Amino acid sequence: MSFISKKKQTYKVSENVLRYLEFYGRTKKLPLEYSSLLRYKETFAMDSALWQTVIYAPEDAQEINEGLCYIYSLLKTSGNMLVMKHLRVDRVDLCMFGNSRPFRIRIINDFNDNYDYFYIKRADLSRVLGLELEDLLSPNRISYYVFNDTLVEEHITGIPGDEFILNEMKHPKANVTRLAKEFIKFNERCFYTLLGDMRSYNFVVELTHDFDGMQYRIRAIDFDQQCYEGRARLYLPQFYKENIAFVDLVLQNLNKRTIIQYQSEERSRLAQRIKHARYILKDLFDVMSKERLSTDEKILELSRELSKHHKDRSFLECQTMAELVKKNMFLLDFNV
Repeated sequence: MSFISKKKQTYKVSENVLRYLEFYGRTKKLPLEYSSLLRYKETFAMDSALWQTVIYAPEDAQEINEGLCYIYSLLKTSGNMLVMKHLRVDRVDLCMFGNSRPFRIRIINDFNDNYDYFYIKRADLSRVLGLELEDLLSPNRISYYVFNDTLVEEHITGIPGDEFILNEMKHPKANVTRLAKEFIKFNERCFYTLLGDMRSYNFVVELTHDFDGMQYRIRAIDFDQQCYEGRARLYLPQFYKENIAFVDLVLQNLNKRTIIQYQSEERSRLAQRIKHARYILKDLFDVMSKERLSTDEKILELSRELSKHHKDRSFLECQTMAELVKKNMFLLDFNV
């Protein structure tokens, strides 16, 4: 029996993958790379133990600040700096936890003190493929770019799931039925696209006020475990102890028939997205099939577990993670 990898093996973004990304507009020449941000001289701790603010020497600070503002403009306006002159870098933070050690950049508007964030990370293949599948197959769009070994991601807004459990879930105005429904939908999307490790601190809850109450959307923010692990349960958020509050919410507020209904609804929506993106997905799977995305042991384990889960022995014929993702998605009902 395997457990979620404490130290995930990283895979380089190959020339094969870069050609796909360039064709679909996911590559940009950047003035800075991840390694450029490692030139900091000192750090100091923030309120969160996970993040530290970094300080650059004066001779590096101007170059780094200008480069970061330009990268932000690429994410937001395709590089139009004319509308970005009133922006500046307010802070650069480094996450001291996890495999990727990302930098988080806080950009501030000098006119009104409004702020935004984006991230610069090492470009790991699993993370890039996870972002691409999320953009194609979830109800959410994501802006990101790859340059050499550097990945730039926009900030995904929302309340981190672990904080939401503590501070928002029991709010008297919380619509628990809608929230339970959204967790079921999120659970289905993660499983059929094989996005793993969706513990509560790896997703956010986005709140929208509607005319008759609150609407919710759960969004993944960490894509390191895209089609990597061997246990099928690791692709189902319902089985993580960190998410037990969401599971209890479902069991307390929805009956079995309603749960099945919501699962069916989300599978139908996912099937529609797959149909609409079928030509891009064909190119993506052609690229993925040539890449090493996990270990042979995990591929074999997952093929057995998915075969047992779906009662479909054809999973045992899959030799790569790309084949397993594709077969898992194409079990959905496309008669929609």
